[in-house]
Amino acid sequence: MARVTDRAPDLPDAAGPVVADLTEDGLLARIFPHLPAGDRTLLGPGDDAAVLAAPDGRYVVSTDVLVEGRHFRRDWSTGEDVGWRAAMQNLADVAAMGARPTAIVVSLVVPGDLPVAWVEGLARGLGGACRTVGAGVVGGDLSGGDAVVVAVTVHGDLGGVDPVLRSGARPGDVVALAGTVGRSAAGLAMLDAGRADADPAVVAVHRRPQPPLASGPAAAAAGATAMMDVSDGLLRDGERLATASGVVLDLGAPAQVLADDLAALAAAADAVGGDGVAWALGGGEDHGLLATFPAGAALPAGFRRIGAVREADAGAGAGSVLVDGARPTTTTGWEHFGR
Repeated sequence: MARVTDRAPDLPDAAGPVVADLTEDGLLARIFPHLPAGDRTLLGPGDDAAVLAAPDGRYVVSTDVLVEGRHFRRDWSTGEDVGWRAAMQNLADVAAMGARPTAIVVSLVVPGDLPVAWVEGLARGLGGACRTVGAGVVGGDLSGGDAVVVAVTVHGDLGGVDPVLRSGARPGDVVALAGTVGRSAAGLAMLDAGRADADPAVVAVHRRPQPPLASGPAAAAAGATAMMDVSDGLLRDGERLATASGVVLDLGAPAQVLADDLAALAAAADAVGGDGVAWALGGGEDHGLLATFPAGAALPAGFRRIGAVREADAGAGAGSVLVDGARPTTTTGWEHFGR
């Protein structure tokens, strides 16, 4: 993805003063009003560090980063879109452990010619995403640089339950999925082809994913044996879960177990000549939840069965993901450093 540093005059946050027109304190004063405190925050922004309540005695912590030109383009996404995405991809990681997100801290790198309105939009997006789960934005760091970089660290509360790991799946378990797959990848393909008009609802998932955050704690309460956020594609992340557990995931035929996803991708596939099955199996950043449950367990609301866990054998070693009993021929998902 080519790096974009020019302003996008057609987007609503490109007008007005730029970052270089303000002091650091002046920019922070524009940001803070958009950020929620959260219900576990004892001391928020303003001191050298925040103070959070930890009634469980343990904290779930994760971090992620968005880099302009690699993860987003300013001519395709508003600041609010990017803020929403940056928060949601981290909140989903906490949910995937079976925990509730409670707070994030944000490190932000911005070029001097970036419109202040874009930064305010970013803060609104961060705040809006966090408000969906009652989490706070409790601090961070601000620096200048050549491109926008948004780094988020999230904290979560297990609420007295054990975390759900990737390593707990066992042969005979049910494989289940909450949320969607393929839409973000299809939305990106439409933006890249200049056909965002073909299916605005799918493009909206790329700009502002809607992870099933409440499904993570619900899965933990229902006895999920393993779980993870689908950020790099169902096949790629399925391989990670299968490898950690030393098992094989055998997914059903996409036309059956991912029928709703494929139907939602049809217009995008027609518009850009894409492959809905490849998007559904290999596309990341919808941030659904992939989980396994004991056979016979009642799946919590929002999850649907998409396959089963089986033992590794000579035909499929540990860490394999099969699709309808066979090795998939489609892409296996996003890889940051591979060709």
